[in-house]
Amino acid sequence: MPEGDFPLFPLGIVALPGELIPLHIFEERYKTMINACLEREHEFGIVWLSDDGLREIGCACSIDQVLERMEDGRLNLLVRGTRPFRVLERQGHLPYPAGLIEFVEDRADTLDPDLATAAHEAYAELVKRATDRDPDPEELAGMSAYAMAATVDFGLDAKQGLLDMRSENARLRLVTRLFRAAIKRLELVDRVQERAQSNGKVRFGAA
Repeated sequence: MPEGDFPLFPLGIVALPGELIPLHIFEERYKTMINACLEREHEFGIVWLSDDGLREIGCACSIDQVLERMEDGRLNLLVRGTRPFRVLERQGHLPYPAGLIEFVEDRADTLDPDLATAAHEAYAELVKRATDRDPDPEELAGMSAYAMAATVDFGLDAKQGLLDMRSENARLRLVTRLFRAAIKRLELVDRVQERAQSNGKVRFGAA
């Protein structure tokens, strides 16, 4: 069911459900918006303001923690993504950006365990390569595509692609491809570093 007067925060970022995001609030209209959300214990929505304009699908966020409140009203916050929504109409009668939105649900697909296993394995390998530690197996088993993607810097187009999808199976396929591509990039960096250390030069082309 559509919900009107929903506070909107157009930003140059994409938020995902479950992701923790630090925000610095300094514009007057957004100070007003955040204070209204705090008073009402209400969510607001982060929507990616891309080069092509405001995206249709955004992510609602709850205010997890007010880290700092300054004398001039500026705020440092930690917010958490909660659920995706679609902007149906922009509204301009409030002192801050708002819209008529509807929360969007996934299709009633049966989760494919093979897709989940492939995504978890690729994610575990990426974490191991990037941090030299293994993810906790129990924690990993319970991680959704959103939860895994929220810990990796993929780029905005990829994150928006995940947010736009209404199927966990589709999201698992996408994050698996993204994780494997990231692993290949790390492998390339490792090879270049090894060559640089061995002879002081990085050679391209035939050996």
